[in-house]
Amino acid sequence: MDDAASIAQYANNKKIWINLRDAFPHPYTLADADAFLRKVMGMEPRTYFAIASDDEAIGSIALMPVDDVHRFTAELGYWLAEPFWGNGIMTDAVRALSDYAFNELGIQRIFAEPYTTNAASARVLEKSGFSLEGVIRAAVFKDGRMLDQYLYAKLNKNALQQDRPTPSAFPE
Repeated sequence: MDDAASIAQYANNKKIWINLRDAFPHPYTLADADAFLRKVMGMEPRTYFAIASDDEAIGSIALMPVDDVHRFTAELGYWLAEPFWGNGIMTDAVRALSDYAFNELGIQRIFAEPYTTNAASARVLEKSGFSLEGVIRAAVFKDGRMLDQYLYAKLNKNALQQDRPTPSAFPE
């Protein structure tokens, strides 16, 4: 099975869609998978990756760089096919992508904003070394209702060693 067919098969799941932004369609078709692959295959630097098992695409993980004053920050997003949930696959993928972001791309801060209804994603982030920074209340409208989001982040160890102003250093 090629990647597009595999992605379309596994991504066409309301249990996955309910935890992602509406840019991730439901139903998810082969045309959606083809369009996604065309979009990300030529991106440089590489920040979108397939998660595979036995040479079959079973999910995706990505860093979405932020710009302007946040140019050393990236948002993390991911999904995994339901038959593979609960096996530590996503935790391993998040750890590996975090290392790549910090060591190869020079990213200093990675953040993720899972919906508070997605406890499994929060666990993945915590097991991957992310810290809960807060709750963003009534942040998104998904499937006909307002939802809160968690704000998780992980800092590059180098970012922690840099001097930062203390509150007393701010002008009055």
